[in-house]
Amino acid sequence: MTTWLNTIEQRAWQMLVALTTKLPAAMDTQMQNESGVTHFEYLVMAVLAEQPGHRLQLSDLAQKANASLSRLSHVITKLERLGWVVRDAQTGRRGAQAVLTNLGLERVQQATPGYQEAVRGLVFDGLDPQQTEQLVELGEALIAQIDSGLARGIGRAGGRPDDDKGRPTRAPRRR
Repeated sequence: MTTWLNTIEQRAWQMLVALTTKLPAAMDTQMQNESGVTHFEYLVMAVLAEQPGHRLQLSDLAQKANASLSRLSHVITKLERLGWVVRDAQTGRRGAQAVLTNLGLERVQQATPGYQEAVRGLVFDGLDPQQTEQLVELGEALIAQIDSGLARGIGRAGGRPDDDKGRPTRAPRRR
């Protein structure tokens, strides 16, 4: 049986959808205008820049960038064409690694001030310290809930959410 969202849940959901739609679009626009990279491309290179040797296993990079391996692979291919990242499939290591090149590191360093300004201007300039703390707490709670839902099969292709009794729910029959 479906439990409908109440009024406050509906408002909260609409705000969350607006946030998750508007913020990535605004960050992409800002980053592309200032640095010629998308927000995700910048994020991937910034994660690599923080790693020892500027390298990371692709599966670990996907996790840190909150991306699927497929999406990450497409971006790594683009960054390889630009000379900013290379793949390293050395023997003895499990899976390929992405390695940020010197040119890629320069690109990240050039883009970082604009990135920081965009994040501050779009988010943190409008929050006081207490609201920022609340944002951290809400974000952690939401990520934990999303991970829990995914583990139960909600939001995954081919998966069905469990009902309260742990049994798979059945789709309604079509007549």
